[in-house]
Amino acid sequence: MHAHYTKMIKKHVLIFNQNALDLFVSIFMIIGNSLQLCDIHLTGSVGYWLCVLVLCDSTMTCGITGSIFNLALITIGRYLRVVHSVWSKKKQRKWMRYAAAACSWIASIIYILPVVFATTAVVDGACYPYAFWKNQMNRLIYALWDFMFRYVMLLLIFIFCYWRILVVIRRQARVIASHNDAVGPSTATGQTLSNQQSNVVKTMILVSAFFAISWFPMRVIILLHSLNPNPTPLDFGFYASLFLAFLYSCANPFIYATKFDPVRKILLDKFSCKKISGQAPETAGIELQLRVT
Repeated sequence: MHAHYTKMIKKHVLIFNQNALDLFVSIFMIIGNSLQLCDIHLTGSVGYWLCVLVLCDSTMTCGITGSIFNLALITIGRYLRVVHSVWSKKKQRKWMRYAAAACSWIASIIYILPVVFATTAVVDGACYPYAFWKNQMNRLIYALWDFMFRYVMLLLIFIFCYWRILVVIRRQARVIASHNDAVGPSTATGQTLSNQQSNVVKTMILVSAFFAISWFPMRVIILLHSLNPNPTPLDFGFYASLFLAFLYSCANPFIYATKFDPVRKILLDKFSCKKISGQAPETAGIELQLRVT
């Protein structure tokens, strides 16, 4: 069964990478907030790096941004697999999944850290993140771009890709239903494949909708705060929206554990006392799912 699990992880490497990114965000959220409560007096190069990498939440933000990029890659990959299945089978290779997972980490670092280094400084032992811009126009342009790039563009990808995916799946379901009187085994297999494909899509639609809802208040508050020429200190509304956004990262693994069949099968088997040997029905089901997803 370990070979089956390894094969399953390779097939869904981006989804497992999504869980790894969310775990990364959760860990550094705890570390960063704990250190902020300690009210450390920052001095020297150690204090500067602590400010830039931890106290201003840049490391955590890299994880969040990587999670956003990875979610977009999952959506595009699922779109190509379902809507352009022939092209996908011919052109897509296994190494592309690993390259895409690595790019989600690398791209997030490139996107976040240069801005952090340019606008963050330690003054009188305190860390001031995103506080020192060359001028107000640069701050406004970055705020608008960040809102469009890390939220609006992702929503457009979700809407277009999953709308096309659902159209294709419904068309496939109608074709399968029209052949109910055909050969039994082939019809049953086709129905199973359709159901498993739908499970993956439904899980990712749930995750995407959760992202859109949980991040909307925070994105709007940050945008309005950045557009204000005389910004005031952030109030309770911001921290409430921040909690909702972080809830997304913390809840994602539970969504996959309860809704996504490959993850659920692994967890159930790990907690089960029964051993599966030979080509048991469940093993055959896992192999069948690997072939379609």
